Amino acid sequence: MSKTLFLVRHAEAAADVRPDIYRPLTSTGIFDAARMSKQLADVLQHVSYIITSNAERTQQTTRIFCEQLGLENGIIHIEPSLYESALMYYLNAITAIPAEVEVAMLVAHNPTISYFAEYLSNYDLGGMPTCGVVGIRFDLSSWAEISKRSGEYFLYKTPVHL
Repeated sequence: MSKTLFLVRHAEAAADVRPDIYRPLTSTGIFDAARMSKQLADVLQHVSYIITSNAERTQQTTRIFCEQLGLENGIIHIEPSLYESALMYYLNAITAIPAEVEVAMLVAHNPTISYFAEYLSNYDLGGMPTCGVVGIRFDLSSWAEISKRSGEYFLYKTPVHL
């Protein structure tokens, strides 16, 4: 059995809102999230578990993806430890996904989400732009088995490259 993980950096957010956790998406961010999710609908349609940070911008991005893909909001799991955190928290969130889930998504923040994509796949990604999406496959039977370089990168899309 295999697992597929999509890593999504939140879409463009307003720069002038404080505190930072409450920054909403800009109109460009809303447009990019809708367009990205529609363009990738074929590969994202089987997502059955989504983890997002507790920041407004990640939650908005997640809701737009769910709306465009016809996914239920009940599959969204808010994980506060993903906000302004390190790789360890991202890895803990992924390895805690129930084993029966085959396709999952994590919506979070740079620079950690870019580092996490590289950590899992050993693909030199650089910094993900806002609303960038990376797909990684794992030839594993459980999310708990995921570790450094255990995945194979297969997709990298950005709003600019659609």
